[in-house]
Amino acid sequence: MTTDPALETLTLQRDGHVLLIGLNRPDKRNAFNVAMLTDLALAYGLLESDDDLRVGVLFAHGAHFTAGLDLVDVAPYVASGDLPMPEGGRDPWRLDGDWTKPVVAAAQGRCLTLGIELLLAADIRVATQDTRFAQIEVLRGIYPFGGATLRLPRQTGWGNAMRWLLTGDEFDAAEAHRIGLVQEVTPDADTALIRATEIAHTIADRSAPLGVRATLASAHLAHTDGDEAAIARLRPVIAELFATADAAEGVQSFIERRAANFVGR
Repeated sequence: MTTDPALETLTLQRDGHVLLIGLNRPDKRNAFNVAMLTDLALAYGLLESDDDLRVGVLFAHGAHFTAGLDLVDVAPYVASGDLPMPEGGRDPWRLDGDWTKPVVAAAQGRCLTLGIELLLAADIRVATQDTRFAQIEVLRGIYPFGGATLRLPRQTGWGNAMRWLLTGDEFDAAEAHRIGLVQEVTPDADTALIRATEIAHTIADRSAPLGVRATLASAHLAHTDGDEAAIARLRPVIAELFATADAAEGVQSFIERRAANFVGR
């Protein structure tokens, strides 16, 4: 098992095969400074590298998911194009190549700029009914550089994305749900975290890890290289999966009418 890093601005908790990643600068509304970006990179690196971990849950301590970037601290690094990447870390915006483990995110309170991009980088999103969203970079003379210009149009449709990217206007959880930015809306932060964790455990405890990886890989390949590239891999990959121990277990559990016990082999 990979040794869990000691992080200054995040909490890490293992819950079976699920890794709970908690943003933990509540006194700063969880605004991201360089240390926090580094810590999230390390947390995502741990999630991807540890075979015992199957799903991540990203959430925030305190009243707010995140107020975005702490520009006073981060701006010099952004302007120079030299944001540090720790050894063993992965891009906190999840833009650096293939990702094999799904992430479920839970948001509450303010979810600004980077916050929306962290949700877009996750695979499934839950938000409280009082969450307020805004992609306000255009009001600061810059633009979203962490994936919103790529992912928001793709995931919510062009018009929905441009409505919020180009104006910097604030929108609520009902609108986030309408456009598909979030998949569920809950009454409060505790419920949001419970639902996100339940979804994560449904994936981690009931689904075959190799099947989850193959599903993510196929979907990502279709996005990056097009449908034809993904179609060409469908039958070869399913043939590979049918030869695994987990596929044999899946068939046997069906025959015996019981829950499967997948081991990732």
